[in-house]
Amino acid sequence: MVELRIQFHRQMETIEAKIIQLFALVAEDLAAATEALLSGDTATMDLLSEREMVMDEVHREVEALVNDQFALQAPVARDLRFLLSVLRIVPELERSHDLVVHIARHADHGLREELTPRSRGLIERMGRVGSDMWRRAADCWYERDSAAAALLEERDDEMDGLHAALIAELAGGRMAIPVVMDMTLVARFYERLGDHAVNVARRVVYLAGT
Repeated sequence: MVELRIQFHRQMETIEAKIIQLFALVAEDLAAATEALLSGDTATMDLLSEREMVMDEVHREVEALVNDQFALQAPVARDLRFLLSVLRIVPELERSHDLVVHIARHADHGLREELTPRSRGLIERMGRVGSDMWRRAADCWYERDSAAAALLEERDDEMDGLHAALIAELAGGRMAIPVVMDMTLVARFYERLGDHAVNVARRVVYLAGT
């Protein structure tokens, strides 16, 4: 019985480590995707596509580990909240990294030369805000800081404002229609990344038992 509990806690620590790995993939790769988009660096796009496979593999590993704990340990109370929270945030993390890869894939669309200075500046700021939000979301999860959700919502308001400003710039008629269409999608990807970060932070409120 003691050995089973020791194994259980080791598995829980493994799950926690893998979740932190997923957070890191989103935060780090979002910064790289923004740089690739603005520089036209297709090599980074290829690297992020490879890291997407890592993301998918870790996702599968986490789900398998969680299912094992439900089947073998019948967790309750705090452990149950943790495992349920993991199952809820892992899809958010996976979808978020998908959005990061979508941003990077626009690096080969020739946007670098077509963007106005203002649109470039807005994208840079969206990238910084998004990366910061995901670092804060990771800290929120690791520290079980339920109060961080409100702070992330404030940052998400900033992201929404940048999204609106970029859409207005795109509507100004100073860029070619294909560029406007591409950047409208990219703007939406950043906005959704902010929403996913807030959703993850809200899950921590449940995890912390508050």
